[in-house]
Amino acid sequence: MQNIKVAVDAVVFGYKDEQLFLLCIKQKFGPLKGHWVLPGGLVKDKERLQEAVIRELLEETNVEVEYLEQLYTFGDTLDRDPRGRVITVTYLGLVNPEGLKIKAATDAMDAKWFSVEKLPSLGFDHNEIVAKGLERLRSKVHYEPIGFDLLNPIFYMAELEGLYRTLTRRDFDRRNFRRKILRLGLLEDLGIFSSPGKGRPANKYRFIEQRFKELQEEGFQFEIKFS
Repeated sequence: MQNIKVAVDAVVFGYKDEQLFLLCIKQKFGPLKGHWVLPGGLVKDKERLQEAVIRELLEETNVEVEYLEQLYTFGDTLDRDPRGRVITVTYLGLVNPEGLKIKAATDAMDAKWFSVEKLPSLGFDHNEIVAKGLERLRSKVHYEPIGFDLLNPIFYMAELEGLYRTLTRRDFDRRNFRRKILRLGLLEDLGIFSSPGKGRPANKYRFIEQRFKELQEEGFQFEIKFS
């Protein structure tokens, strides 16, 4: 007779000021009380997996994520959870943290953004799960426009450059990057606005999601490579 539970966990990344952040909660109950972990929990009997992860995120952090994709299933390690045999289906989420008010509730005593460069030692096997999420994100940003989910809807080209530098961990020629991005035809130039910092005024842009969907139907492939 099986005695296996199914859980979901969310690897939610946010981006600000050329830093990538991870959303974590501090457990309020159980054997890992007081430890930082990923938001998540057990799936209810009549609940879809994605419904479960959306619910857990909202209950534990007060965060709703627009970009959410299934990442990986973790369960080969039999003792990954001290409460018994638990298989977890993990999800990768991307969100712009600006304006979000995170709030711990239910079985979380705290919720917080951590820089991925300064993560605490997470409970369970969650550091391994985060590594898988980072691997997926840093790979996928080259062939899908998922990075725009981490920015404000309207942004400067310099902000987009900073995002790609952070995600790819590479420096690159700014003029070459600008030329490659604009050549894709997926950005709308909104005109001249004041620069966010010192220097000359700069143009602001918007990602045209509908145009991307139309091009996809025609066989278009998004690709950003750096030499």
